[in-house]
Amino acid sequence: MIKRLVLSTMLLSAAVIGNVASAQPVAASDYTTTENKYVEIGGTRYAYRTIGDRGSKPPLVLFQHFTGTMDDWDQRTIEGLAKGRELVIFDNAGVGASGGQSPDNVADMAAIAAQLIEALKLQQVDALGFSLGGSIVQQLLIERPSLIRKAVLVGSAPQGSAGFRRLPDVISTAIKTSGETGRPLRALLFFTDTESGKAEADEYLKNINNHSVDPEAPVSEQTMGAQAKALVTWGSMPENTEQLAQIKQPVLIVNGSDDSIAPTLESVTLFQRIPNAQLSLYPDSGHGSLFQHETLFVSQVDTFLD
Repeated sequence: MIKRLVLSTMLLSAAVIGNVASAQPVAASDYTTTENKYVEIGGTRYAYRTIGDRGSKPPLVLFQHFTGTMDDWDQRTIEGLAKGRELVIFDNAGVGASGGQSPDNVADMAAIAAQLIEALKLQQVDALGFSLGGSIVQQLLIERPSLIRKAVLVGSAPQGSAGFRRLPDVISTAIKTSGETGRPLRALLFFTDTESGKAEADEYLKNINNHSVDPEAPVSEQTMGAQAKALVTWGSMPENTEQLAQIKQPVLIVNGSDDSIAPTLESVTLFQRIPNAQLSLYPDSGHGSLFQHETLFVSQVDTFLD
């Protein structure tokens, strides 16, 4: 059934420390050498990076996955997207180079993200949310719609997602398999167990955590626990069907054919509940479909946003 659903969408307060966002952005083309910038909000310092030229397009703000830092974005995906627009990549509270402690709920994470966007004096942005980041972007679309022009949700699911409720079991199984096979945990969680999936996982792992400037440490136990609670709670809350139906913005929903974290059919449900949504499901791919099909993903996002 999933294969029949695969669609082609090719047509488809705050003081800034250092470089202020309102200044003329400095373009960069190599993500591994992109320096951290910082903004202080309510006494907490948040880290972010920018890459690409802003031009006349809204910047694209990236919202990261569970336990991910700015270094965990695939360099190829970042640099591909940055050819056509400015990207803003950031660490939420308690992640990477950002201060504070990670909230244990999506609503508070979204509130911090909104404050950061406003602190950077960005009137309106496009948003790309991956996994946990997709839940945060949904929350912003519902609560702060004026901030977002268009949104891309990858490996995401609506509130009340059974898949997110099962996250601890999925991770526990993957940890056991990783110990037995020696395969990296993220390769198991993000990619399919096919020859192609394994090859793409190896390539992906070469293109993350390779920052030569301002490299970031893995997230703390506090952050990991808080983010896990946020995802499980998101999956345990009542469905947000009525709120999703009120979203006016165009939304591109992307997932793989076999996502074990945000089950693929839940992306279909998300597509059905958002009025102005497009859906693209990639073959032979899992939760990290945007990395497994990086060239196609960048092309579709560019087409959608432009």
